[in-house]
Amino acid sequence: MKPSPLVKRWFTAAIVVFGAIGISATTLNAQTSLERGKYLGEGIGGCGNCHTPRGGPLQGQELAGGNLFQGETNSYSAFSSNLTSDPETGIGKWTDEQLIAAIREGKRHDGSIVGPPMAIDFFKYLSDNDVKAIVVWLRTIKPVKNQVKKSDYGKEKLTAGVPAGVVPDTSPNDPLKYGEYLVRVGHCMECHTKDKDGHPDLANQMGAGGKKFPNPRGLNVSANITQDKETGIGGWTDAQIIRAITKGIRANDAQMRPPMCFNCYDKMTPSDLGAIVAYLRTVKPVRNDVLQ
Repeated sequence: MKPSPLVKRWFTAAIVVFGAIGISATTLNAQTSLERGKYLGEGIGGCGNCHTPRGGPLQGQELAGGNLFQGETNSYSAFSSNLTSDPETGIGKWTDEQLIAAIREGKRHDGSIVGPPMAIDFFKYLSDNDVKAIVVWLRTIKPVKNQVKKSDYGKEKLTAGVPAGVVPDTSPNDPLKYGEYLVRVGHCMECHTKDKDGHPDLANQMGAGGKKFPNPRGLNVSANITQDKETGIGGWTDAQIIRAITKGIRANDAQMRPPMCFNCYDKMTPSDLGAIVAYLRTVKPVRNDVLQ
């Protein structure tokens, strides 16, 4: 499927801007590792959406961890880890290799397994250069002493992901492939796909929404982001999709609710947003009328 006219205009504008300052579509190589890691971690990766405390005395302390996440049927109670460089309660003593294994494979430095909602099924696609850049960025986060409670998964058996191996970069010159890569890094389908046997049912329900997110204020349900014209975003314009991603406003002007991290995604470049829209246009339509 070819990108829509608006997506093409996004890329044309981006190329004009990049050309004016001497940056081509290979701008990934022009960024320092820290710049790239910060862009991914604070933007599409949305690390702070889970790992920055939302309440209590540590509210707003970047990546200090401690947020509670529960399974759809309260099958588990998980607490996000402290990702600051504190040596005792954070990642200060972890090696780069240990951090990379935790991000892409769900295996901690002590051999224990990282459980949901950590999106290992998607972070395994992070390229070698990008995951290393994220580690460089994590090293710059100020240390916060915060001993996070241990997660309780009950009888659920946790397994680490297979070793990621060598993962090359995905070129932004191919908007569809790069858009798919960004959607994976953003683990969009982690939230927008219902689970089957403990993992998102990507084979049958990818992007169809309906996943439930219990929270103290009630229950939030993920939207259908497939190309179904009636229950998904198939009838939305590109501009409406981009507004939803970056501002949290639906095509009908309704406001989205957490865990949608539009405050993260509004940091993305026009060209990256265009690539995401181009990819979303290829997602198979699935009819699923999700009550919002």
